[in-house]
Amino acid sequence: MDIFAKFRENKGDIGKWMDQIHGYFAFPKLEGEISARMNFRGKEVLTWSLNNYLGLGNHPEVRKADAEAAEQYGMAYPMGARMMSGQTVKHEQLERELAAFEKKEDAFLLNYGYQGMVSIIDAIASRRDVIVYDSEAHACIMDGVFLHKAKGGKSFVYSHNDMDKCRKMLGFATKRAAETGGGILVITEGVFGMTGQVGKLDEIVALKKDFDFRLLVDDAHGFGTFGPTGAGAAEHFGVQEQVDLYFGTFAKAMAGIGGFVACDRDICYYLRYNMRSQTFAKSLPMAMTIGALKRLDMIRTQPELRERLWTIVNALQKGLKEAGFDLGKTNTQVTPVYMKGGEAEATQMVYDLRENYGIFCSMVVYPVIPKGEILLRLIPTAMHELSDVEYTLKAFKEVKVKLEAGKYKSETLAKVDVDK
Repeated sequence: MDIFAKFRENKGDIGKWMDQIHGYFAFPKLEGEISARMNFRGKEVLTWSLNNYLGLGNHPEVRKADAEAAEQYGMAYPMGARMMSGQTVKHEQLERELAAFEKKEDAFLLNYGYQGMVSIIDAIASRRDVIVYDSEAHACIMDGVFLHKAKGGKSFVYSHNDMDKCRKMLGFATKRAAETGGGILVITEGVFGMTGQVGKLDEIVALKKDFDFRLLVDDAHGFGTFGPTGAGAAEHFGVQEQVDLYFGTFAKAMAGIGGFVACDRDICYYLRYNMRSQTFAKSLPMAMTIGALKRLDMIRTQPELRERLWTIVNALQKGLKEAGFDLGKTNTQVTPVYMKGGEAEATQMVYDLRENYGIFCSMVVYPVIPKGEILLRLIPTAMHELSDVEYTLKAFKEVKVKLEAGKYKSETLAKVDVDK
């Protein structure tokens, strides 16, 4: 049988809609300068879909640093992997500064956040070790766990942010580790990027009194946005010293590419010599490395960027709640708006928002969330103005009335000229 044959019959839960959604609901093209307002299919839209929390993506100081670095070094240098020929003083400087910012002994740069997290788990957890993880962990964590299982390792999952279940799973993990002679790695997120809940890092750390484990925190959405200095969710809870492996990405608050893991020096050097995603991949280009140094400096020295973000967050979430919208249990900047309806209704509503209200936000439906539910995911940033919030609240109130009145009821997805 041709290995490709199955793709013609089953394109996947989301892929089955590709002919109708590609280029509009999926893989849309936002064009123009990175800002709160961009162009979509020839029209200006108010954009709530960019993980550019602090507005650094198009900040003049950042663009200047990026441009000067690209002019001096180009986009190719250094050539080769870090271990072989891709090491530079700038890479080492960025690692030192990230480690100091996170109050860790050392840090190791990663080319990409997703593959970095997968590779951290692969390098740390052997087949004898046991993993305990949150049920709503990001896909990169899940892929790392799947890789661990493929090696013959055991894992236990606990209900999202449920510390009683976490304790129970740690009990199972302890018995398993005693049988295999391995250790235990607990994995959670600092800020959960879909639901917006902060991970209960303080309560997980407290479990170390009763169980012997190491803690890996994926703080992609917390790095740069949470804590008194922006060092993340662990700093917010005052438990940074108890986080054994702290992972951050440059793709959110830093509006760049790459990431890092910060930890004790001996563990960091182990990762340097054993993370396959870095050993066999080209070094992070110099322009991105120098650009990250600039972004990190701005996070440290310009707290007003973070303050601006939270002004927008608080105004948006307060207004939505007062208007009767369900934001779930978010207690972070991530703003999920839950409504009732099917896939067709969701596309009709989002089409209305984009075409008639000029508002661009991300839509999430089954199978990511349960059938019959719609999630509109809003990402506030320091780029937004309070007037943007006021306009969005007005528009959301109107589409909510239409949705509840059945105006978007349909048996088919919204019809869009996807070739436009």
